[in-house]
Amino acid sequence: MDSVVLAATSGGTGSILIMVLYIAIFGVAIYFLMVRPQKKEQKRMDALLSTMAPGDSVLTTSGFYGVVIDVTDDSVIVEFGNNKNCRIPMQKSAITQVEKPEDAATGE
Repeated sequence: MDSVVLAATSGGTGSILIMVLYIAIFGVAIYFLMVRPQKKEQKRMDALLSTMAPGDSVLTTSGFYGVVIDVTDDSVIVEFGNNKNCRIPMQKSAITQVEKPEDAATGE
């Protein structure tokens, strides 16, 4: 009888350890597949927005293309279209792409 009880308790401990191991592997996989790439993309966007200067062509989150007229710490003034009177202040976070004038000239 004692051997049956010992066998049952030792089998339960092994399955708990395997379950904890699976959870740990799942957590590491989530980190490398979701969290790490998101942080990498955020660093890239921060670097891109910090180098933004007047004259750069930008694409906004709403899909409008424009040219940066002025840059402050957390906002930019973007000119849209051929009408020089259409200048709209925007947050930097609303910019999704920045194209430098020298990039457009070389065709990259």
